[in-house]
Amino acid sequence: METSNDKKLTVVLGASPNPERYSNMAVNRLKAKGHPVVAIGKRAATIGDTPVITDHPSLEKVDTVTMYLNPLAQKEYYDYILQLQPRRIIFNPGAENEELEQIAREHNIQPVEACTLVMLSTGQF
Repeated sequence: METSNDKKLTVVLGASPNPERYSNMAVNRLKAKGHPVVAIGKRAATIGDTPVITDHPSLEKVDTVTMYLNPLAQKEYYDYILQLQPRRIIFNPGAENEELEQIAREHNIQPVEACTLVMLSTGQF
C-alpha cells in the first residue's frame, strides 16, 4: 500500500511537449499520482506546469529514470544516468538498450523493460 512517503522522484528522459507523445503522458500521470518529476528533453518547453529542461541537473534520491529515447540518443546520457544513481531505469517500448541495461546492472541499477504508463495504471510503479 502506498503512503505519502512512497512518492518516487522520477526523471523522464526524452520528455516532449507534444501531448500525443507517451513521454508527455507519463509526465502528466506521474504528477497526477503525486510523484515529483524532472522532465529532460531536446528543447526547453513545458508539460502542464512541469518545465522540460535541456540541461543535466545534479539530483539527489532519484528513484527512477524512465527512458523515452532510442538507444542511439541514449548514449549521451550514460554518464549522467550513472551519476544520478537511480534505483531503476525503465526502458519503455522502443527504448530497449542491451548495452545500457548491462551497464546499469554493473552499477546496481535495476533495468526494467516495461511501459511506465502501464505500470502506473496497474499500480506497479
